[in-house]
Amino acid sequence: MQPAPPLAWLTMAEAPPQDQTPPTPPHESYGRLFLRFLHFGLLAWGGPVAQIAMIRQELVEEERWVSRERFNRVYALYQVLPGPEAHELCVYFGMTARGRLGGVLAGLGFMLPGFCLMLALSWAYVAYGIASPLFAAAFFGCKPAVIALIVRAVHRIGAHAITDHWLWGIAIGSAAASLAGVHFLVALPLAGGAYALLRRRPLPSAHAFFLLSPAFAAPAAAALFPSLPALFGYGLRSGLLTFGGAYTVIPFLQHDAVVAGGWMTNAQFLDGLALSGIIPAPLIIFSTFVGYLGGGLAGAVTMTAGIFLPAFAFTLVGHTYIEKLIGHRGIHAFLDGVAAGVVGLVAATAWVLLHSTVTGVPAAAIFALALVAAYLWKAKGAVAGIMLGAALLGWLLAPG
Repeated sequence: MQPAPPLAWLTMAEAPPQDQTPPTPPHESYGRLFLRFLHFGLLAWGGPVAQIAMIRQELVEEERWVSRERFNRVYALYQVLPGPEAHELCVYFGMTARGRLGGVLAGLGFMLPGFCLMLALSWAYVAYGIASPLFAAAFFGCKPAVIALIVRAVHRIGAHAITDHWLWGIAIGSAAASLAGVHFLVALPLAGGAYALLRRRPLPSAHAFFLLSPAFAAPAAAALFPSLPALFGYGLRSGLLTFGGAYTVIPFLQHDAVVAGGWMTNAQFLDGLALSGIIPAPLIIFSTFVGYLGGGLAGAVTMTAGIFLPAFAFTLVGHTYIEKLIGHRGIHAFLDGVAAGVVGLVAATAWVLLHSTVTGVPAAAIFALALVAAYLWKAKGAVAGIMLGAALLGWLLAPG
């Protein structure tokens, strides 16, 4: 979940006042509900802020499925939970309209366009590769741009997640531990527990530690070709650890696919991230690419199912319970510590990728220009524009 602007931004004070009739979702058929969210998925450019604004405008401001106040409370809840919040909001609206089946159909509709596009690109990547000088040059430019976007994301996420000197220490310690080879399933529970202890806010139970403990780790990776259960486990674990934005899933999948599993190289991993930046979808859809390279079509479907399962389950099964749990102050402190730890992990991963990819003057120039654009360009299609611009620079500057 990428960090979002303050909730005041969502009140849209310039919008016309709503009438006094109680907000109620329309009684749509399952087919029409699916097509409505499929349409949202086809227009899902510009990251979660743009996606959420689009959904809010139609369903809250124009059609009044829920009140503005209710929407803000639900959105605040999904900002705390892991997973892509735009997708989770779609599941919530679908369930509000037609129950749990409606939530499933809404969530599937929203993710389906991005999944199909990424699956097609993954197939083309494996079938044809980038042997063509044209494609090789484009990817030469895209890889430094991807790292620039990750660096920008570290700053953006950290500005929201790191709010005191203790969290700074936890983030730095987590980054150092990652670079030293400490497994993140050891580092993150320690980060959360340490901050909860420092804030003197005991946890209500062991629920949070269960999700992040080493016992929850997926099976050890088989060399080169992981099993489908292992791919599902990697995806599920990553989906449960995406605190603070879709970029935070990068260190987990990079560790499983590149460091531990070895079925991808860092260059291929960056290629998948670059492809995800030019399609209408949550960035987390690059997991489809990772799964495809690990297990073909079945691997892509399996890993995607694992990584999106929490986004469905939090709403369809545990929405009411999670609302109560999130109200516990000890959970707040634990999650704050985990979020700071994740920022450190993403920073460490960005450093490793930067060191292995930006090795010459042309790549460094593209990285610098993309980083400046990431800070200054606020338009809806900024990410896609940066990636396309980097591809063009790659054609112009690639050696040979």
